[in-house]
Amino acid sequence: MQLLQDKVAIVAGGTRGAGRGIATELGAAGAIVYVTGRSTRTQRSDYDRPETIEETAELVTQAGGKGIAVQVDHLDPEQVRSLIVRVEQEQGRLDILVNDIGAEHFAEFDNPIWEVDLDRGLRLLRSTIETHLITSHFALPLLIQNPGGFVVELTDGTADYNNGHYRQALIYDVAKNAIIRMAWALAQELQPHGCTAVCLTPGWLRSEMMLDSFGVSEANWQDAAVKEPHFIVSETPHFVGRAVAHLAVDPEVARWNGQSLSSGQLAKVYGFTDLDGSQPDAWRYIQEVTEMGKPADATGYR
Repeated sequence: MQLLQDKVAIVAGGTRGAGRGIATELGAAGAIVYVTGRSTRTQRSDYDRPETIEETAELVTQAGGKGIAVQVDHLDPEQVRSLIVRVEQEQGRLDILVNDIGAEHFAEFDNPIWEVDLDRGLRLLRSTIETHLITSHFALPLLIQNPGGFVVELTDGTADYNNGHYRQALIYDVAKNAIIRMAWALAQELQPHGCTAVCLTPGWLRSEMMLDSFGVSEANWQDAAVKEPHFIVSETPHFVGRAVAHLAVDPEVARWNGQSLSSGQLAKVYGFTDLDGSQPDAWRYIQEVTEMGKPADATGYR
């Protein structure tokens, strides 16, 4: 059953990774999904990756929804304003906003702040935080016109985990924790309008970039666990996508307002699985690894 039929979503940063998985699963639930990003079939972004917003939009439509690709640089307020004007003109409403823009390729892990390339670091900060603020500024006046509007802020790590663990680079640490606080603050502003905001993190994501880094594909991803045993708790982008879809159709989603959530946590609540039928819980696994030593059987966290 397509419980999101006629609902309108924007997935900001839907070109690849979690954004693509979320857009596709919203499409599987019947939503009209505007997929935004900078990478198109005729122009690559500074990621210099082959994935495009057009491909994601096609996946949305193939899944059962309606995918609409719109090239947008979310650091440019006028481009974002134009996106929202278009959505309002074409659909007359906005029900779901997913802010998934980031710039992890600019991160310099394990380097202290005085050794990083400052231009790259500040670009990461702007791409991760300013884009979310700009997009919310223009999108939320449309979203709050109807009670039940839903906002998802994507980050890396739960509040519980990040509060006690340094994320390997100061700027990256600040950026990802700022998103958690941003979702909490948005929740305060949206609640009077009958709308909800949450922060959500995937676990160890088997994104296109991650698979490439291990030299594997989705078809043989488990081969990477030979070199990195912890990779066994990784998940496809569809897993976090299903988390968003289940939240979006939950009539009691307001119970999560302002909270920091994970795909693995929500799988246990809503009963959804990854594509292979598993329920990976990477953050619980990682926390137990770091605090109590390696669990005896990593597969038990799937």
